[in-house]
Amino acid sequence: MTKQVYVEKIGEHVGEQVTVKGWVYNKTDKGRLQFVLVRDGTGVIQCVVFKKAVSPEAFEAAMKLTQESSLVVTGTVRADERAPGGFELDVADLQVLQIAAEYPISPKEHGIEFLMDNRHLWIRSSRQYAILRVRAEVIRAIRDWLDSHGFLNMDTPILTPAACEGTTTLFETDFFGQPAYLAQSGQLYNEADIMAFGRVYCFGPTFRAEKSKTRRHLLEFWMVEPEMAFADLDECMTVEEELVSYVVQRCLQNRATELEALERDTSYLKNVVPPFPRITYDEAIDLLKKAGVEVEWGDDFGAPHETALGEHFDKPVFVHHYPTQIKAFYMEADPVDPRSCLSVDLLAAEGYGEIIGGGQRTASLELLERRIQEHKLPREAYEWYLDLRRYGSVPHSGFGLGVERTVAWICKIDHVRETIPFPRVLNRLYP
Repeated sequence: MTKQVYVEKIGEHVGEQVTVKGWVYNKTDKGRLQFVLVRDGTGVIQCVVFKKAVSPEAFEAAMKLTQESSLVVTGTVRADERAPGGFELDVADLQVLQIAAEYPISPKEHGIEFLMDNRHLWIRSSRQYAILRVRAEVIRAIRDWLDSHGFLNMDTPILTPAACEGTTTLFETDFFGQPAYLAQSGQLYNEADIMAFGRVYCFGPTFRAEKSKTRRHLLEFWMVEPEMAFADLDECMTVEEELVSYVVQRCLQNRATELEALERDTSYLKNVVPPFPRITYDEAIDLLKKAGVEVEWGDDFGAPHETALGEHFDKPVFVHHYPTQIKAFYMEADPVDPRSCLSVDLLAAEGYGEIIGGGQRTASLELLERRIQEHKLPREAYEWYLDLRRYGSVPHSGFGLGVERTVAWICKIDHVRETIPFPRVLNRLYP
């Protein structure tokens, strides 16, 4: 029986007869020669069907192939620099599993709403394929780095009794008669986990009911959230820059083909290595004013501010010590000036803005109680969280990295909706 192989490994079988199972990506009719591009999920290979080399039934089947028809092809692997990927398959047999109906997505231009309506088919295109392969590499690299640096994966709840950020951007559901909310973050639970395990991370979907249509926002997105006991703000930034650098360099090494297909200029990415520049919020305000960007102390940064700041640096840049009033209730106060807190955002350049938010968490029971009251949060929902400051509280830090924003930056994609298989954006729940 002929061995089935995947296209990404086809170069290891030159001169051998193999079987490839996949779908028709494209076809060129040259009469007695049919050139069929077959994709199998790992790559694309050109299959050459010569009328004299196959049975009449197989050649007739090849003539009838349409885009996205499913098939099984058997043939001999041959190296050919002119072929896509550098290899061809000289077909000896071809079995059609299904002749596909007329495919709705063609090389012509389609509107974004049409493509989003057909997202279940759009992900088969070469561009979407490349983006989602990079996404998979980003996720694998994140896990590899954290797993090899003393972090333990802990799964945190999706259904929660209260908000992590203390905001109203919550998706509410019924939990047997009482309200529950889809998680905005696993951070608070990870703060409990670190008191048992030291260094942990959770990795999963998070939900923000934000009525936003910007290119940086999704209602459902994936985030990795490392948390560390006995870690201050400086250590938090060091871990962030080492993790991000590793992820970027892994993508350059393992997904060069995909980045080339996306026409990504990788010269900037090659420079993403530690250390990253670090500036305070106050210094950022000065830079923005000198650049002519309208901003005042106490303002939170939006896309224009982050874009302008990124243009000053050839690497991602840390902005730390934001005003306490614009950050979450759990941030540690600056011991010198309590108007500021020990928070930090990591801004990617090239107009992509914040990809990480984090900082040092307050270790004081008294301060946390006061913050919960100031933010008008329901204390009863946070009693367990207050317990963490009663029983062995320590300085601790952590952060959240958004996968989709990171992928958009690495791939240089205009909108995060292309960085997840099935995006959830405002007014879209289908498919």
